[in-house]
Amino acid sequence: MSIASFCRDPEGWGPTSSTRPDLTPCMENTILLTLPSLIGILFFAHSIFTMSRYGKPHNLGRTNLIYWPSQFFILSSIVALIARAAVLNQSGYVPAIMLSTVSLIVAWAVAMGLNHFQHQQEIRSSDPIFALYVFTLVASAINIRTMSLLYQTDQPQFKAFIAFFAFNFAGFVVEAWPRGRTQVQIKSGASRFEKANLFSRLSFDYLQPIITQGYKAPLAATDIAGMVPRRIKTEFSHDNLNNHWQKAVAKAAAKGTKPSLFWTVMTAYGRQWVPIMFYRIIASTLTYVLPTLLNELLSFVGSYEDGNTPQPVSLGVILAFGMFFASLMNSFFMAQYFQNALDVGVEARTALIAMIYRKSLKLSSAAKQKSTAGEINNHMSVDAERWNDAITFFPMFISIPYEMCIALWLLYQQIGWSVFTGLGTILLMLPVQGIIGKFFTKAKAGKLESMDGRIRIMNEILSGIKIVKLYGWEESFKQRVAVFRNRELSSLRKIGTIFSFMSIMFQSMPLIVSLVSFTVYATVGGPNFGPGDISPQKIFVSISLFGMLNRPIGMLSHIIALTISVTVASSRIQKFLLSEEILGTTTESIKILPEDRSIPVIDIKDGVFAWETEGPEVETPKEQKVREKQEGKQQAQLEKEARKAGKPIPEKAVSVEKDYGPTLTNINLAIARGDLTAVVGRVGQGKTSLLNAIIGDMYKRQGSVRVYGRMAYVAQQAWIVNATLRDNILFGNEFDQARYDHVLMASGLLPDVDMLPAGDQTEIGERGINLSGGQKQRVSLARAAYENADVYLFDDPLSAVDAHVDQHLWQHLIGPTGLLKDKTRVLVTHAIHHLGQADQIVVIKDGEISETGKYDALMDARNAFYQLIKDYSVNEGKKRKEQTADAEVTDDESDASTQAGIDKEGKEEVAVVKKDDKAGLVAEEKMVHGSVAWSVYSIYANAASYKLSIMIVLFFLLCQALQIGTNVWLKYWTTQNGAEKHSVGEFLSVYAALVVAYLISNVTVTYITMVIAAIRASTILHESLLSKMLRLPMSFFDTTPLGRIVNRFSSDIFSIDELTPWNFINVFICGASVLGTIVVIGTTTPIFLAIVPPLVILYLLIQTFYIRSSRALKRIDSVSKSPIYQHFSETLAGVTTIRALAANDRFIAENAAKADVAANAYFVWVSTNRWLQIRLEALGAIVVLAAGLFVVLSRSTLGSSSAGLAMSYALSVTLDITWLVRSYCDLNNQLVAVERVDEYANKNPEAPAETDVALPENWPQNGLVEFRNYSTRYREGLDLVIKNISFTVQPAEKVGIVGRTGAGKSSLTLALFRIVEAANSHWAKASHNGADQDADPTKADEIADLSDINVEEDGGSIWIDGVDISTVGLEYLRQHLAIIPQDPTLFVGTVRENLDPFDELQDAELWEALERAHLKDHISSLAGGLSFKVSQNGDNFSVGQRSLICLARALLRKTKILVLDEATAAVDVETDELIQRTIRKEFKDRTILTIAHRIKTVMDSDKILVLEKGRVQEFEAPATLLKRPDSLFYSLAHQAGEIKDSDE
Repeated sequence: MSIASFCRDPEGWGPTSSTRPDLTPCMENTILLTLPSLIGILFFAHSIFTMSRYGKPHNLGRTNLIYWPSQFFILSSIVALIARAAVLNQSGYVPAIMLSTVSLIVAWAVAMGLNHFQHQQEIRSSDPIFALYVFTLVASAINIRTMSLLYQTDQPQFKAFIAFFAFNFAGFVVEAWPRGRTQVQIKSGASRFEKANLFSRLSFDYLQPIITQGYKAPLAATDIAGMVPRRIKTEFSHDNLNNHWQKAVAKAAAKGTKPSLFWTVMTAYGRQWVPIMFYRIIASTLTYVLPTLLNELLSFVGSYEDGNTPQPVSLGVILAFGMFFASLMNSFFMAQYFQNALDVGVEARTALIAMIYRKSLKLSSAAKQKSTAGEINNHMSVDAERWNDAITFFPMFISIPYEMCIALWLLYQQIGWSVFTGLGTILLMLPVQGIIGKFFTKAKAGKLESMDGRIRIMNEILSGIKIVKLYGWEESFKQRVAVFRNRELSSLRKIGTIFSFMSIMFQSMPLIVSLVSFTVYATVGGPNFGPGDISPQKIFVSISLFGMLNRPIGMLSHIIALTISVTVASSRIQKFLLSEEILGTTTESIKILPEDRSIPVIDIKDGVFAWETEGPEVETPKEQKVREKQEGKQQAQLEKEARKAGKPIPEKAVSVEKDYGPTLTNINLAIARGDLTAVVGRVGQGKTSLLNAIIGDMYKRQGSVRVYGRMAYVAQQAWIVNATLRDNILFGNEFDQARYDHVLMASGLLPDVDMLPAGDQTEIGERGINLSGGQKQRVSLARAAYENADVYLFDDPLSAVDAHVDQHLWQHLIGPTGLLKDKTRVLVTHAIHHLGQADQIVVIKDGEISETGKYDALMDARNAFYQLIKDYSVNEGKKRKEQTADAEVTDDESDASTQAGIDKEGKEEVAVVKKDDKAGLVAEEKMVHGSVAWSVYSIYANAASYKLSIMIVLFFLLCQALQIGTNVWLKYWTTQNGAEKHSVGEFLSVYAALVVAYLISNVTVTYITMVIAAIRASTILHESLLSKMLRLPMSFFDTTPLGRIVNRFSSDIFSIDELTPWNFINVFICGASVLGTIVVIGTTTPIFLAIVPPLVILYLLIQTFYIRSSRALKRIDSVSKSPIYQHFSETLAGVTTIRALAANDRFIAENAAKADVAANAYFVWVSTNRWLQIRLEALGAIVVLAAGLFVVLSRSTLGSSSAGLAMSYALSVTLDITWLVRSYCDLNNQLVAVERVDEYANKNPEAPAETDVALPENWPQNGLVEFRNYSTRYREGLDLVIKNISFTVQPAEKVGIVGRTGAGKSSLTLALFRIVEAANSHWAKASHNGADQDADPTKADEIADLSDINVEEDGGSIWIDGVDISTVGLEYLRQHLAIIPQDPTLFVGTVRENLDPFDELQDAELWEALERAHLKDHISSLAGGLSFKVSQNGDNFSVGQRSLICLARALLRKTKILVLDEATAAVDVETDELIQRTIRKEFKDRTILTIAHRIKTVMDSDKILVLEKGRVQEFEAPATLLKRPDSLFYSLAHQAGEIKDSDE
């Protein structure tokens, strides 16, 4: 059949009519009506097939009010079409019309079937049916218009088609009707996104309620809960990516190569890339439809110039509307492209966070030492985050070349072969680009490495902030942070410098290309290599195309930079994911107990265990080369930094051979069911290692370990999670009131629960901060007891509690009469008075079991064990007989107090008065509401310097003026063309001068912004945050989770360093561009200015409407990340406990829940950006339409050169305005980081580090300490913990401090160091900080309003050698007192740095101190001696050894006053004796205050200070007190077995 007989129309197939500016009827019937129908038929049939075969009904019922009307209207449409076909068949049969009618009948018939399945299985309207409605209605409307223009309205087929159109429209209304209130959607519990129909998702209208709500009132996290699609949630995303990763690892292992995480992530989302690429390519194509239409429009305007035939006005109007629709469609496709790509980004981030978290639970001991908590945190907070930012740009590697090809082809049609000279310029720049990219990668990796180091140190400082303060080491740590920060800034400088030169390549590239192309075209680009024809149409269409080339080329630098960032970040995560895992085979764990009771429950045969692998990793020559190069670089950097700081040049580090020897050898141990086995031995002999070997945390070199039954473990340093007391004990198990009460009683926690503000619902702060050391240990014991396991491993839990409690725990929990009496228990202990009741005693010496057996057997053997008992047990033998003599332990046991700094005792006492109002300790993170205040801009501008800020703005305006200058000059050139005023050379030289001036100013302004101003701002903001952080009072750290502070130093500082300057540059470029555009369009078509005010008002309305929600969402996003990092830090600290209690899955689920909340917050924030984009670009399309219509209206008066100038700017303005509003909103969002950093930088600090009070020389000289009516509390608003106490300690007097839990023992030492201030003193009030940002009033810790606190009398004072210490600078005071703290804290670094952080002492002095601390032998046996690297938290030393290092620190401080806070709790009795001897000898001329659990430790003091409820109960010589059986001290000593019972 020929086309003529198929169409049966005088206009033929077309596609456009020759007689009118319109499409032909044949074209409309075939392409507009038939094609969508055929696609629909295929798609519908496939959907019906899959839904009937694999689909599952939702069983939520059917919405009949929508289902039946929709089926009715589809059926009615089909009937109308059948009527039309019948009419056509009878009269006026046209094959083209019949084809479209029949294809529509079939499409809608299949749609009925699909509609049936959709209502059964889907909860929203059907996307394919919705799409068919839209296409059919638009095509039908066009067809109806054509038929009416061709006078066919009286034909019966036309009337039938109108009926079809009406039914179709009614069906569309029903299909599009919102279904939010239908029972199906209400019951489904699906997210807003999953309920939204096609139009709502395309226009992001489903976000409208959130944005409206956010405009009216600040949004909270609960307002946006559950928005994220299911596939992005951790459960799905982790499984998907992890499966791909495991396959890649296995594949690479088979080939002997390393897998690439980057390519694994890219391929894991293979199917999702298809729609993303489709949207991107369509959007790119539509972008270039605009200049093609512009070309037509300019020839339309040109037809009205002299001597041409004018074209019909309708053509101009159609072209203007064509540009409008092309612009609008482009915006819809771009938004879908961004949204889909960002979904993949969020999915990848969520999956990576889950993979990193799960990996951290499985790290082997050697791998743990390589990856510090700070580094792993960075992998989550910085590296995984890069995927979010970069994933939208990857498809551009395909779309940019595609766009460039289209642009070059269109340009070729305008200026011929001259365009290839421009292309040559681009190609010439590419190698330069490659070299710059290489430098950039290096600088970027350097920046991240330095950032890792900085975050690691910050993590350490914040974890050990109390120690840093007690020693007065703030300055030393600040310098350590500064070293890494300076490296980071120098990398940033490099990045900024590289960028300012890259700006030549990208921002100036289109101008250079157009300069080269026009120069060639104007001179030799015409026919026969003559001058080309310079017409307005050619120039302005070309300028428009060059401007469009600007976008992809300009983006190239950004894309390459981001891709580099992602590959660097991925390789860092990859290295971590490939690190060694702990082997599950180390311990053979059989979860059920054997039926034969005689089989040992724990059985170790010929065990050899180590913390390190057998030997160093084997290096290939290539790896060795890389390592040596790296070491050389690091050394050079250290030397450079030392010269700069004026310090001595550090010696080249000699690589020391690690000790790869085993920790435990020749271990043979069988523990019978139900036995209590005690493990004893000196410090550092391997007691804790033995428990770790049983758990399976060590490398098993040979032998076998078998454990029957479920295991529970209590670590030596109690691990507490930030949850309520009850949650800490239940630890994920079901609540059973009877068992719970029994456990509380046995753990001796009942009195504590009564004391706590909200009983067992009191929230325990991070690291158990509001519990004393003893309470933490008891909670840890209660958790293990509640677990109801079969095997219990106790790592010296009794050392943290004192005599009363020790006795209670032994009797009611651990011992032969306790709650766990039928369980198998392994107890590491230094408490020799319990050994008589153990079923088996294991003595460990030098990593081997030296003796094992029952108490009597070992005593009879008269070996080392016998010696130990004989020397150190006062009531040896007698003690055993009175096992239950002291059974009734009083409830108000006295427990060694305080560990980590907050209202230890205080918190407990407040309790009695107020129940429940102080249950929450950690306030929710506070969120500022509303838009970013101008003050935040001024904080940043001030940090960058106002002078520079003004200069930058002026420079950007100059750049824009020069850019407009080039186009105005071209316009002048086109109008002068033909008039022989100037030669081509003159035109070109002016043009070139303008381009070069633009180039220079562009590079200058980028350099000033990126390198000078931005780095100055970064430096000042980080410096102020760090300085303030180190000077904040202890109460701040007690109520603020560590993760929240680290978030400020990682994510927020990263934003300020790298993202904020970018956003400022974008705002300035787009702002200047928009301003320039309005000026140009306004001067050429003044009528256009009439629509500027309404447009500006609309833009401002959308922007203010949007920005309130967007900012709140960005803040919610920032806040939602802190819990992930906090939970993660907590997990790392307790990983052994989690593994032993097999709680991995629960912690993984908690991490997933927190990651999902963060993913949800980010998803909603990103989606609102698309909401904004669609609305702004729709306005932009209106600007194009208006400019186009104004050009058509002024066609006679406006020359084509002015029209060209106006239209080329109008086309760019839509993008520019959208980018301006987007960049401004992004900038606002990035400034949240400045606001958050500034919030912490403006907290109230503690008292000044230095004061101008004149002190006597060498103060304190004597060591006379006086407390005068002294009272204190932990924070404003809490009750007093020390009440009006007065006593005097004479110079060189030794005072032992004892008392029960909550008596105020540790508070006394904290007061001496002014960690807490005297109640109601000036500094107690001045250093008080209110709630943190982002507080949720329901959860905030009620920090009382200061005016409401009952002002008791003055809190008194402490005097040392006649000076009131509240007048002394904190740094001077703390550095002139010495303390051995209860928590022996070591920092990552060398042993030398741990002893002498300021590098003031000679090595000989350090060795001498170590010798006196009985550690010299151990340290000298380590690789590198004093240069031995201490791992995180000092994990490569036992707790006892850490205590001894702290003792050495105290010995190095030649101070007159020494405080020992439970200093020897973690060491065995022999070492304790040695330490006491050292103290007596070395510190005989010093004043010593000792808090101790072991009454034995303070028996030889000059005086004993007994505290009770914050008051002094007794203060006399121990001998005097022991003569009075009614004294409190007597009862404590008696219980500890330190009184020889002569009457027995």
